[in-house]
Amino acid sequence: MPMRSPWTCVLWDVDGTIVDASDGILRRLKITLEHFGKKPPTRAELVHWIGPPMYDSFQVNVGMTPAESTEAVSFYRTLGRADGYTTGAKLFPGVGELIAELGACGVPQATASSKPEIQVDALMDHFGLAPHLAAIVGATLDERTLSAKSDIVAEALRRLEASGADISRPVLVGDRHHDVEGGAVHGVPVIFVRWGFSWPHESDGAQAAVDDATELRALLLVDDTNA
Repeated sequence: MPMRSPWTCVLWDVDGTIVDASDGILRRLKITLEHFGKKPPTRAELVHWIGPPMYDSFQVNVGMTPAESTEAVSFYRTLGRADGYTTGAKLFPGVGELIAELGACGVPQATASSKPEIQVDALMDHFGLAPHLAAIVGATLDERTLSAKSDIVAEALRRLEASGADISRPVLVGDRHHDVEGGAVHGVPVIFVRWGFSWPHESDGAQAAVDDATELRALLLVDDTNA
């Protein structure tokens, strides 16, 4: 049946929203933190690491100085390059299909990720999602020039508009409070997905929260038969 979106464009967080890269992240964090003499996280503690920029997380979670954090990010990224960025990553159920369906319906989409853009590019190519995205936006490699979610949302909207997309009614799909807060800076409502790496309260301030891709699809696509 004909479908349309109530939104003029859709922005996507990546880690915890589209992609589950937790196996690779945990492995690289363990190696990195042991290298710097810090206690590595358990899988349960990944909620503290996935979502925010690593530059911030090394300081907040293990007390590194900004200089130490810069060095740790560089070491961590070297491991990522060796892994090829996509090792162990998998799509959350139904999300890839939804992105493809939105693309087929002509809805402009972009990533808006705190993950370095080079990694987001690799992941979107790996899972065959790049053709459905008008822009692939992520952080700079040093996570300092461009890393705050609000700045990334602004950049995603800028690139979408430059591609000719209507950005008058955007929505951001994400799984952390950083997504809710970053969207709010630009008046972008957030649909919060509960399958990611978050605490229950992090959905506060989101326009809606969903438990699976079927519920998310119902908010992103509607029957256009009677439109």
